Formats: sequence, C-alpha cells, structure tokens
Amino acid sequence: MELSLDYERIDAGSDFGVTDTPEYIAMNPNRLVPTIDDGDIRLWESNVIVRYLAQKHNYGRLCPADIATRFDAERWMDWQATVLWPALRPLFIALIRAPPQQRDAAVISKGESLSLSALRILDAALSGRTYLAGDAFSIGDIPAAATVHRWYALDIHHLDLPNVLRWYDLMRARPPFQRIVMTPLS
Repeated sequence: MELSLDYERIDAGSDFGVTDTPEYIAMNPNRLVPTIDDGDIRLWESNVIVRYLAQKHNYGRLCPADIATRFDAERWMDWQATVLWPALRPLFIALIRAPPQQRDAAVISKGESLSLSALRILDAALSGRTYLAGDAFSIGDIPAAATVHRWYALDIHHLDLPNVLRWYDLMRARPPFQRIVMTPLS
C-alpha cells in the first residue's frame, strides 16, 4: 500500500465467499468488499477507507493538510464514486462479469459513451496539473486511478486522452498500484 502499513488481507466476495458469513455481515451489512477492521473501527466503502487510512497514518501527504488542496482531492474522490464509476460499472459488468452470450450491445454502447464523457472531464482537469489535486499524489488520485485502470483494461476502443494517459502512466509506475490494482479484471 501507499502507506507501507502491515495488514492482513482476507480475500472475500465472488469466488472467495466470506461476505455472506455472519461475522462479515456484522462488519458490513452490504456484504460487499472492501471492509476494514481496525480495532474499534470497522469501515466499508473504498473511498472512506482511503480517507481514514490517509488521515490516520499520513496526514499532510496523501491527505493534504492545506484545506483547498484537501477538498480538491476529496472532490475527485466523490466524482469517481458519483460520475466515473457509475458510468463505467455497467460496461465493466457487461464485458467482464456477464457470460459472452448474455452481453447486451446497448448496455455496452451506452457504457462506452458515458465512460468516455466522464473521462473527457478528467482529461480536461488534468491539463496543466500533474495529479488531480495539483502537484502531489494524494487521496484524490487513488480511486480515480483504479477506475481508469479498469477502463484501459477493457477490450474497447480507447479514444486518445493525452492528459489521462500521462497521469495513468504515473499511476502505473507506482509499485503499490502495480501490486494492488494492476491485477486481472474479475
């Protein structure tokens, strides 16, 4: 991870199961991953977990101390959750999770169009800045980069988005991104 913390990873969901056990449901009634159990604190939702860990273990670096920079980063986290991922998710499910014979061409076409519209926003925002919240890698980059990785990994046409590609190349150069995010889609 970006924070170099010791942690125990327990694979859960899909083929691994675990998410339907009473113990897991007690931590996360949504029965989804990820979930973090940090002593007295149990959290679910990826972006909340990123915020929590950055605030607790590295305030000022991943979680910017400057209020304007911090909330610029947080805005991009919320944008990923409310715009980018909802645009990409149906496409991802149609191409990765659905069997080929059940793929809906209309869902795929709409997902490609909506994803591209969202990524054009990202491309424009990255014009003139290295990372989403300015000159330093932050919490704002993590969720968006994971979602952009999924987009690039899909077998679809990828329109030229030079700023997104430049930024994505920076993400792909990060060892934690390579280890945690750049895994086969499932």
